[in-house]
Formats: sequence, structure tokens, C-alpha cells
Amino acid sequence: MAGGSLRSSAKVLWPLAAAFAFLLSCTVEQDIKPSLSLECIRPAYLQPGDKIALISPSYHTPMENVDTAAMILREWGFVPVVGANADKQYLGHYAGTPKERLADLEWALTDPTIKAILCNRGGYGTIRLVDILQKDLVKENPKWLIGFSDITTLLGVSTRSGVMSIHGTMCSILAQSKGVDMSSTLLRDILTGTVPEYELPADSLSIPGHATGTLVGGNLCTICPILGTDADATAGDDIILFIEEVEEDMSHIDRLINTLILNGVFNRCKGVILGEFTDCGANLDFGSVEEMFCSYLADYGIPVLCGFPAGHGAVNLPLLMGAPVTLDVTQTGARLTFDVNGFRNTVWTEDAVAEAADTERLEAEKQRKIVRVLDFIKHYDGIKR
Repeated sequence: MAGGSLRSSAKVLWPLAAAFAFLLSCTVEQDIKPSLSLECIRPAYLQPGDKIALISPSYHTPMENVDTAAMILREWGFVPVVGANADKQYLGHYAGTPKERLADLEWALTDPTIKAILCNRGGYGTIRLVDILQKDLVKENPKWLIGFSDITTLLGVSTRSGVMSIHGTMCSILAQSKGVDMSSTLLRDILTGTVPEYELPADSLSIPGHATGTLVGGNLCTICPILGTDADATAGDDIILFIEEVEEDMSHIDRLINTLILNGVFNRCKGVILGEFTDCGANLDFGSVEEMFCSYLADYGIPVLCGFPAGHGAVNLPLLMGAPVTLDVTQTGARLTFDVNGFRNTVWTEDAVAEAADTERLEAEKQRKIVRVLDFIKHYDGIKR
């Protein structure tokens, strides 16, 4: 009788034990996420006479800016080709419908005579292209894609597709600077095979350390909505994350920082580079946005470089996204190098900042002279009457 009871109990318990073991194995498998490789190839450097496509994947850009940028590219020795839909306008701000903007991007990718793609401006709108862009087109047609701000989405698509790209100045900025500022000339140099090695002064908020990894990132407000998509380059392991922002209050930036934390982004970071935070309102009791970032990042034990001059400020030094980089941050300064074949050029970022300050000073003095001349004309005209 007792033996029968044991056999009955065993018949009930064995299936339960098997089910429990199955569920346990599923839980373990779910916790082990496969690593995402971000190994990217470098597009070919450009030669004199190569064509560069000018497209508007986001907001509309006045054609006079595009024409001025095209003139500068010709001076650099390239042949600019403007996308068919670049002058379109849709819903007041966009450079055409999503399909029209996508058509220009896919044309630039698939046309074998086009060797690089320069975006006209950012704004908003590239998020609409994530699901409708054929990702294989990027992988099968590796070309330099250049832009920043809302173009961060497309830089992420390039990285996820295994192709390096450039976070750098666009047509709207080229038209203002006339292509002679350091941000522009360094972009030109990268396109033709000269890779910068950035040397930076010390920053009291930086967290010292040494790290190697794949450079990803861009505009913070653009990164967060694409987390978990095919444009999310932060999903890779061993990343060096670059972040910049413009015209966002600290409280909103704090929300976005926590969005990255909740998605495990900083757990995958080997280091962080904080760029420009332009016109970001201080509505929390932090001395700066960088101080707020570091209050979180100090717990991760990774180097943090504060004050890299890239983003929406007067200086926007180009960065090779998807490239393997080495980041060294010390008490006396920092160094960012790209493990990419090409000629080497040591760039002191202080020089670029000083150049921009001189340009702003000269422009301010020019405006004051204009005002004085207009005041004199007005005064002289009054005397004549």
C-alpha cells in the first residue's frame, strides 16, 4: 500500500519537477543576451573630382544655403550633386514627405558615382525613416554619411549596418562658416584620408581613466527614442558613448539620462564623452549639465571626458562614429584617438575654441561698426534737414 502511494506521488511530482526545470532553463537563457558586434568598415577616402550628394533627411533647408555649401565643396575639389527632393517642403518644416526624403537617401546610397553623403541640416524627421529604409543598402554601399543633431538616427543606422560615419558639420553650417573654420577643414581632411588625434585640456569634472571601444552616440534627444530599434548603436558591447544636446532643461536631460540607465546603456559603456550642452536651462541645482551627468556616471567606474567641443556650439569637431577609439583621461588633460588607417594629425581642441572666440569677437566688432555708421548717417541726415 505504501509502495503504491509512493509510485502515485512520483507520477505527480516528476512532471512538476520537469516543468520547473524547463522554466528555470528558460529564465537563464533569457538573462543571457547575445553580445552585439559593432565592427564597422571604413568607407573609401575621397579623391579629387569625387561626387558628394547633398540631401535633406530632416527639416527643409533654404536652397541658398545648399548652393553656398555646394560652392565650398567645389573649392575643396569635389563635385556636389543635390538630391531631387532637397527643395521640397512638407507640413511647413520637413524637406518633403518621409518617402521623398527616403528616396533621396536611397538614391545617394545606390548611385555608384556618389562617394559621400552630406546632410543639409538636422531638425527632426529621420525617425520616420528607420522602419522604411532598407538596411542592406547601407551595408552593401559603404559611403561616408555626414551630419549631426537629428542625423544621429542615420549615424546609428550606419553603425548598426557595419559602416563608419562622421558626426560633423552640415551644409547649413558650412554656408555660415564659408568652410574655413577648423570644424569644416577637419571634416575635409577626414574625407581625404587625414585622421585627427584630439588633445584636450584638463576639465575639473572629468573622471580619469583609460578605455577602448567603438564610438557611438550623438544628440541625446535623438538617441533615446530609437533605443531598441535597428538604429540603436548603444546596443553594442564595449562602446564609448558621445552625447551632446541643445536647448533642453536639466530636468528633461535628467529624464533622458535615466532612460539610458533603465535601458542598461551605461552598463555597456567603457567610457563616456560629453560634448556641448548649448543653451540648456539650469532648472535643477547643478552647476552644469556635465556635473549632473557625472553624479550618475561616477558609480560606473569608467572614464568620463567633459567638454569635448562638438555639438550645437560654435565648434563642432568631427568624430568618426563606429570607429574603434582609445580614450585617455587624466588630471592634466585628455586624448581621443581613432584606430583607423590614414594620415595622422594632432589637433589641440583649445585652438579650435580660440579660433571660434576670435571669429565671434570680430563679427561682434563688425556689427558694432555697422551700427555706428548707420547712427552717423541717421544723425547727418537729421542735420541736413
